[in-house]
Amino acid sequence: MDIAFSAELEAFRREVAAFLDTAPTPEIREAGAKTTSVFAPFEQVMAWQKILHAKGWAAPGWPKEYGGTGWSVEQRYIFAEEYWARDLPPLLPNGLGMVGPLLMEMGTEEQKAKYLPGILSGEDYWTQGYSEPGAGSDLASLSCSAVADGDDYVINGSKIWTTLAHKANRMFMLVRTSRDGKKQQGITFLLLDRVDYPGMEIRPIIGLDGMPEQCEVFFTNVRVPQSGRVGAENDGWTVAKALLKHERGGAAQSPAMNRKLAQLRAAAAATASPNGGTFAADPVFQRDLGELEAEIASYAAFEKMVLTDHPIGHDPASPSMNKVMSSELAQRVSVLMTRVAGLNGLPLQLGALEVGGGIAPLGSMHDLVAMPYYLNSRATTIYAGTNEVQRDLISRTLPVG
Repeated sequence: MDIAFSAELEAFRREVAAFLDTAPTPEIREAGAKTTSVFAPFEQVMAWQKILHAKGWAAPGWPKEYGGTGWSVEQRYIFAEEYWARDLPPLLPNGLGMVGPLLMEMGTEEQKAKYLPGILSGEDYWTQGYSEPGAGSDLASLSCSAVADGDDYVINGSKIWTTLAHKANRMFMLVRTSRDGKKQQGITFLLLDRVDYPGMEIRPIIGLDGMPEQCEVFFTNVRVPQSGRVGAENDGWTVAKALLKHERGGAAQSPAMNRKLAQLRAAAAATASPNGGTFAADPVFQRDLGELEAEIASYAAFEKMVLTDHPIGHDPASPSMNKVMSSELAQRVSVLMTRVAGLNGLPLQLGALEVGGGIAPLGSMHDLVAMPYYLNSRATTIYAGTNEVQRDLISRTLPVG
């Protein structure tokens, strides 16, 4: 499925390209080149969001009434293509792609007025307090409790895999407010104005890639205002499902994948194959790359149908389908990246990955990022609900008989 772009849209493309060619600072460009996760280097990407916000382009998919661009589907797709073609750091998804759209859908007018401007401008970063040591994909088993006391809730328990909590100034979270009935019925969705309330403790976790991206968060008699509740008490499961729809669907991923394919082809052309010649000329590598290119093209067609309001986008299984396809394709890209990098990708070069550190990498930029990207992408089929769970959700939408 191809979108035919008019002369007006091509003029828009030139406007986008001119801005993206000139607006990012060298540090922002370096951060984009060294991004090995869904989450780009924090300081640089938040600075970049402020620049985009000043231009009015921080949230291409938001409605204009909330500070979005008001762009058409075609304009948003063109923006994504031009954005990823320049290896710019992806904006952090928790605010712009998750809690912001959720508040537009389910928040009170007071909550929208209070929180949306900071999400849009990049003044606020929201961390997600969902998973717990005993509640990952089985999220409804969570036990972190919140007990009403006057105008507050008192929270006790812990959360884990809380991305960039040590960098955040706000949190959205799920808590247990009742143990009556089914486990899904006693959950409440809360917005926390701070992550330094008395009784909160944040401990970063060093991942396989050497990065402290994830955190543990502990709550001991932490008092938070009940005004931060989204939806009714004990109806947080409904709110959480609405947010996960945005997390599993989100913005177009295929332009980023196509950019990685282009980088992979360039690296393969410059790297010797153990079978002689270059990787780009290796028939086995050509076969594997061709298969992956075809499947990403198929996924791009699926994305375009969803973005253009095709009926498949209204299928209740669509977010789960999107999550399964995008996460598994990202992992397959990472496997080919490590094949090309080979032994040159094995050294852990944290200093060279640090933006502004001034340490030259051993080998090429591809060698530097291939293994950290591979290791980090192991989580893509786990977070936002494991792909096994997603396939189960998809199967439940199929007619019986």
